[in-house]
Amino acid sequence: MHNLTTLKLIERISTLLRAEQRKKYSALGLQPVHVQTLDYLASCNRFSDTPAAVTDYLGLTKGTVSQTLQVLVRKGYIEKKQDEQDKRIVHLRVLPAGVELLKSITPFDVFTKAEEAIANKQFDSISAALYEALIALQNVNGTSSFGQCKNCITFSENEDHYYCLLMQQPLSQADIEKICREYVSVTNTGLV
Repeated sequence: MHNLTTLKLIERISTLLRAEQRKKYSALGLQPVHVQTLDYLASCNRFSDTPAAVTDYLGLTKGTVSQTLQVLVRKGYIEKKQDEQDKRIVHLRVLPAGVELLKSITPFDVFTKAEEAIANKQFDSISAALYEALIALQNVNGTSSFGQCKNCITFSENEDHYYCLLMQQPLSQADIEKICREYVSVTNTGLV
């Protein structure tokens, strides 16, 4: 059906979701790492609410975690509290403002809308489902599709000669096997 591998589809979907994250978080003066840390702290138990646990879970450096925690404390999303038995241990607790922040930004509206757009379709492979999810995410997010020419609405083939109707240019075999920014999915137009 589509010549993109499952891994490439997952990577592209991830890229779109990260872009959506950066937009939302930037509007709040936050970086993705800040929200990832906050999300972890809201999910972990009392044995795992330490800076060392955040470092291990997110795979970050101690310095990055320290700076991240400072931002979250300064913005009133978390608080630090010394362990009552072992004063060397610091526990991190999400404050009500942090809980509200997490509720307001997850799940991503764009993902929810894309999920709704493909909810009732039947797929014969995971790649087909991911491809439809990618197209729906791109439509909702208003981003370019970046698909293969041979699957584009403006692709024309006549006796093994390929042509792009949009760019008014002939296409080589190599062109049609690579992704293009000007791609418009047949499914976007309702012509499938």
